[in-house]
Amino acid sequence: MIIGIIGAGASGMAAAIFAAQDPENQVLLWERQARVGRKLQATGNGRCNLTNLHADTTHYHGEAPEFTQAALSQFAPEQTLAWFEKLGLFTVTEASGKVYPYSDQANSVVDILRFALGRPNISLITSFEVQKLHKGPEGFTVSDGQTAYQCDRVIVACGGLAGTKLGGTMAGYKLLGKLGHKCTRLRPALVQVKCAWGGVVSLKGVRTNCAVRICRDGEVFSQSTGELQFTEYGLSGPVIFECSRDACQGAGEWTAKLDFLPHVTPEDLLAALKSRRQMAVSAEDLLTGILHNRLGRVLSKSAGISGTAPIRELTDGELIQVVQAVKDFEIRLTEPLGMDSAQVTAGGILTGEFDPETMESKKLPGLYACGEVLDIDGDCGGYNLQWAWSSGRLAGLCAGKEQT
Repeated sequence: MIIGIIGAGASGMAAAIFAAQDPENQVLLWERQARVGRKLQATGNGRCNLTNLHADTTHYHGEAPEFTQAALSQFAPEQTLAWFEKLGLFTVTEASGKVYPYSDQANSVVDILRFALGRPNISLITSFEVQKLHKGPEGFTVSDGQTAYQCDRVIVACGGLAGTKLGGTMAGYKLLGKLGHKCTRLRPALVQVKCAWGGVVSLKGVRTNCAVRICRDGEVFSQSTGELQFTEYGLSGPVIFECSRDACQGAGEWTAKLDFLPHVTPEDLLAALKSRRQMAVSAEDLLTGILHNRLGRVLSKSAGISGTAPIRELTDGELIQVVQAVKDFEIRLTEPLGMDSAQVTAGGILTGEFDPETMESKKLPGLYACGEVLDIDGDCGGYNLQWAWSSGRLAGLCAGKEQT
């Protein structure tokens, strides 16, 4: 049996490796770029957070996140790690459940998968952009407009639109759309957010632990705690990625309320600041040793504190204003960055049109889909790659089986 797989990203490579477990199968893997796994190599700032031990349906989104249950239960993080170990990858697990290659380099993951694709019954065809996918009486025809291939079954693993500079594409949505499948609204997820506060420019590059509440018209829309990074245009970092899904994607006033010392009470912070009145330094150093120096100075200034005034001259009322700035700093948000900067696409091909037990189309037998092209996106922290491995494996195994 000939199985064609469109896209050699994470889910496509997994699908190819598992479909090829049956030596009678011939697997054709097409990749429109010159090399495989380009987006995978950029994940986790080049470290590749390849899974999370806490991956289950509660960490996924879409119109039907329960669609992930079958694939995840059959290939959970533990089975995924055992598979990677068998392929030759050493990993390290953090206390948070995040798993990285021991080398701390994403190219280790890409290389191990690339080696696994070197089986005699897998043909990797790079720089091949599929333009046409047609189902006929003898099976499927896959073509780039010049060269055509025939196969018995096809797995669409083109990924999503996010990260267009690294290979994000509309191809999967278009190919499946022409075969009768519907797509939900696409928007960026795990993405930086722009803001209307000019102070971010002076804080560019500053990283800090922070509790973030994203609010819409004053009501909490999403929240998380973790590392925040300031950029020249707004807010970034894991904590923003975790609560950025659909932020600024509707009418209303969007704000971010930031607590820069989430594990310190306002009372304890106020007491600590009062004790600093004995120090013979200026007010601009009021938060030195507590927060990043640049951040501390900006927050003190925003609270109306004159940087040249001696700390001992600050009143209780002024210190309370500084505490409020540290514990509940509000920034107006304007919009998320676009798909170029997003790590994941929210939305995709309707999962209700596919069988979650096999990843096969309910509309067209022999057609399968996996990974980000479907309307499934996960939280930040390795969940999206786990979905890629689990769904790719399931699609590959089921596409590679003879019908009974």
